[in-house]
Amino acid sequence: MSGARAFVEALSQEGVETLFGVTGGAVLPICDELWGSDLRFVMARHEQGAAHMADGFARVSGRVGVCLATSGPGATNLVTGIATANIDSSPVVAFTGQVPLSVLGTDAFQEVDIIGITASATKYNIQVRRPGEIPHAVRSAFHIASTGRQGAVLVDLPKDTQIDSEDMEFPEDVSFRGYEVRLEPNPRELDWAATLLSKARRPVIMAGGGVVASNASPELIRLAEMLVAPVATSLMGKGAIPGDHPLFAGLCGMHGTGEANLLVSDADVLLVLGARMSDRTTARLEDFSPAAKVIHVDIDRSEIDKNVETVTRVIGDARLALKGILERLSMMSLDRSTNGEWLKKMERFREEYTPPELSGNPHLRAPAVMKALRRALPRDALVTTEVGQNQMWAALYFDAYAPRTFLSSGGLGTMGWGFPAAIGAKAARPDLPVVDIAGDGSFGMTENNLATCVEEDLPVVVVVLNNRVLGMVAQWQRLFYDRRYMAVELGESPDFVKLAEAYGAVGVRPETLEEFERVVGKAVSDNMTTVIDVMIDPEENVFPMVPPGKGLRDILVEA
Repeated sequence: MSGARAFVEALSQEGVETLFGVTGGAVLPICDELWGSDLRFVMARHEQGAAHMADGFARVSGRVGVCLATSGPGATNLVTGIATANIDSSPVVAFTGQVPLSVLGTDAFQEVDIIGITASATKYNIQVRRPGEIPHAVRSAFHIASTGRQGAVLVDLPKDTQIDSEDMEFPEDVSFRGYEVRLEPNPRELDWAATLLSKARRPVIMAGGGVVASNASPELIRLAEMLVAPVATSLMGKGAIPGDHPLFAGLCGMHGTGEANLLVSDADVLLVLGARMSDRTTARLEDFSPAAKVIHVDIDRSEIDKNVETVTRVIGDARLALKGILERLSMMSLDRSTNGEWLKKMERFREEYTPPELSGNPHLRAPAVMKALRRALPRDALVTTEVGQNQMWAALYFDAYAPRTFLSSGGLGTMGWGFPAAIGAKAARPDLPVVDIAGDGSFGMTENNLATCVEEDLPVVVVVLNNRVLGMVAQWQRLFYDRRYMAVELGESPDFVKLAEAYGAVGVRPETLEEFERVVGKAVSDNMTTVIDVMIDPEENVFPMVPPGKGLRDILVEA
């Protein structure tokens, strides 16, 4: 069969039902085979959006998200989305068309070395050289993307490998020299971790994206309750423990809650589960949890001791590690005599470091909007965020009650990610309402995918926190650059209500919190693509905040 037909068959064997992309000349043979197939092709309005859709699909479903683009600019437009997925350990496979092998290297029309470009932004990439290699390449891509520390994989398909025919073999299993996935933790590492935890007087658990990826939330909650240990999360770990659980301390880091940052700083044992411990989580490393014995559980050995020095480690799947630790702790005698005082400390920190309520301003306040949005949505609603102030307000003030219900671009901080990711999330779970919490700057970068929502019948709700500035950059200029605003003011264009209507969606601009809640409820019940334009104060800051170069204890709650 032809390489293009083998490609479609290989995707079907992987269980792929939805493919996000933008077509073009170098993938026409594949598109011709997709015509009449059972695979749904969701056409984005820009290749970056297609990659973000695949990413959102993967994060919600736990399955590999797939995107397709043509060669040259089509391939390069995918790069931001590929890098975003890879750094956040999201399983995405991207397929790119390429010029025929016969002209490769001649600077042919729309030729680009996408393998070289994405080498540092993918977990693995490969260029197919014969049609018969396509089934193995597809199976390999899905295997690598979805196993171990998940990530992004790119497969480049020269056009003649799609057109030409060969006898095909579709492998059931693939293996690679040097690629071994270690899921089962070492029993001795589990012993040491459990022993340290059993002796802790001020235990804290830091839950990262690895808890979500391994579906380990039930085990996390059980361990926290067994130890009576507060749980802080990284941004990627939000939702690993319900936001209304009494042991949930909130987000840790630059915009972390006072209780999370100070509990981590005062811990005597800190259990880190599937988190990279990046600079946005740790703040100044010298001051990060200075008295704690740190136990780091991660499936990726390279993350251990990379940023934070540990006393002991557990390498393997987070869920299996938690099960092993729970089994060992259940056979130990745990001293809980100090637990009451430790939890009282959490409540005291929460009271002392809650930003003051601001009044006397005609604009709606972003934290109040986030709380109103939570009240208006069912507990199982899916929420994505853009990047900037909107992201941090959502992380701080919008409670997530379950894993895979709060999605955000963490490591790369990609503006424009949330809206197309919401479309991918809706494709994965059409039965649930999906809301993108956006800023006007971020939404402007990928708003053209409103056409995809409408034309593909994938309705999502976009809540635009509209302050007519690039809010987070303006906040830094306000606090640290003596209010010298440069290249952040967005002006009065566009009118987001009229923009939504131009795409065939619903646009509305509520003026009170009560009206906002009604609008959200109607958008969800009507299941219509809706843009809700919420005007907020351009001078409003996100607090709490740890200033740059400071430690987790140096928390600002107001300017």
